[in-house]
Amino acid sequence: MNFQVTVLKILVSYPGGFAPMADLKRDMAILATSGRDWADRTKRLASRVPDLDIFSQALIERLNGGWRITDDGRAVLDIMEARACDPEPANKNMPAEPSPAPPALRLRVRRPGPKDRQHRREPGERTRANAS
Repeated sequence: MNFQVTVLKILVSYPGGFAPMADLKRDMAILATSGRDWADRTKRLASRVPDLDIFSQALIERLNGGWRITDDGRAVLDIMEARACDPEPANKNMPAEPSPAPPALRLRVRRPGPKDRQHRREPGERTRANAS
């Protein structure tokens, strides 16, 4: 697993691109134990930007107990995820069929919101609401 690519992918999945360190560590642990697919994917993405250094290139910034992806970080991630040009077909008389783009992996963590809390009415409250 490529640590730097994984950090970029996690941060871009959060609202505003900011994740507290505890959330970032938890998400990293989940991805690190998710199997070969994630490791292979991050290595492939990292190979497109061999001199990647998220810290010295200011692709992320540290603030308020967490990290935030910068606009430059988003741009580099877009470059890494851009589909490579299709190779020339073996038979030049036949057009090349476009290969499907790999699905973008976005880590989405759903946090409970106010709608998830059940509102319990008092026994007489429903009747009053219906009667008015």
